[in-house]
Parts: sequence; structure tokens; C-alpha cells
Amino acid sequence: MHINQVISIDSEVLSGQPVFAGTRVPVESRFDHLEAGVTLDEFLEDFPSVFKEQVIALLNVAS
Repeated sequence: MHINQVISIDSEVLSGQPVFAGTRVPVESRFDHLEAGVTLDEFLEDFPSVFKEQVIALLNVAS
């Protein structure tokens, strides 16, 4: 998965904060959920517009 399919940065969306592509869900929210011990499945339930593949690709890039 190409990075532009994972993350989008647009000054018109959340003031340019990085979001999961095609959503208004901040990338930072996944890391906040990780710190809180929220599983990937729970995160995806909370944010159904985010695809599992996007989250996995994000974590791969971050590591």
C-alpha cells in the first residue's frame, strides 16, 4: 500500500493534521489508542471509515 493511500495531509481537513486517507480520522488517534491499550479491532469499530490495511501500513512505516 502506497503512503498516499494511508495518510492524507490537506489544509482543508482538520487544519492540515495527518489523517487516514479518505477520512477525517487523525493518524494520532491510532497512537493514542495504542497507548491506552485499545486493540486494532476495537479501534476499527470506533472508526469504521478506516481500513485495517491502512492501520497496518501506518504501523509498518512508523516502525
